[in-house]
Amino acid sequence: MGAILDKITEFIRDALRGWVMSNLNGMFTDVNEKVGTIAGEVSQTPSTWNANIFTMVQTLSDTVVIPIAGLIITYVLCYELITMVIDKNNMHEFDTSLFFRYLFKACIAVLLLSNTSNIVMAVFDVGGEMVASASGTITASTSLEIGPTIQSMYGAYLIGMDIGDLISLGIETMFCTFCMKIMSVLITVILYGRMIEIYLYVSVAPVPFATLSNKEWGSIGTNYIKGILALAFQGFFIMVCVAIYAVLVNTLTVASDLRSALWRVMGYTVVLCFSLFKTGSLSKSIWGAH
Repeated sequence: MGAILDKITEFIRDALRGWVMSNLNGMFTDVNEKVGTIAGEVSQTPSTWNANIFTMVQTLSDTVVIPIAGLIITYVLCYELITMVIDKNNMHEFDTSLFFRYLFKACIAVLLLSNTSNIVMAVFDVGGEMVASASGTITASTSLEIGPTIQSMYGAYLIGMDIGDLISLGIETMFCTFCMKIMSVLITVILYGRMIEIYLYVSVAPVPFATLSNKEWGSIGTNYIKGILALAFQGFFIMVCVAIYAVLVNTLTVASDLRSALWRVMGYTVVLCFSLFKTGSLSKSIWGAH
């Protein structure tokens, strides 16, 4: 009878150890996949992230926003001409060279407006190239091949645990795995939110570009350019956060206490999400966008 109970107990313990190991392997598989997903997401430009959305945004910009931008640039140029005449004592001290300067400024303004899409895409191309270059270095040095390590390090640790401890540890690992999935969803929300903000910026690009030629109105266009630069470089800051997180998580492989390692990874993941939320405001503060 005792031998049968021992076999049943051992069977239950084996099942619980398998449950714990499955939770651990699944948890860190999600970490590896998410690191790769973030690198792939933030390195894409608006035109490559979703071609259908980009086409729709471009169509809206061409059919709705550009006519409004045309009215704005007409007003700005007329305002510029009137201001130029008034500043010269109603043309009593007028220099004919001012007409050539005004004509040159008008040509520059029209040229900027007609190439707005190319300029905006060039900014995001530069940002995407930075992220792509950084992701190659980051993923090569911090990829987490954790499954075999867990098996070799914690297999003996789990063998010495009784059923109660295994159940407790199984619940903890299941909770941590669930929380990691929630964090993955939050990270996805951050990434998608950034791209949606980029598409919103792209859709109205002609309007702020129409104001660049005027000293008083030019702050609108200048702040807009700062904004798209901040969004482009936010991707690089996201990659830096992911790199720091991956390096921190690698310390799990040298942890002797499984429970403390689990909760440390949980803390690192919470910090990662918080840091990703802060990348937008950090990038805007660096570029002076508001």
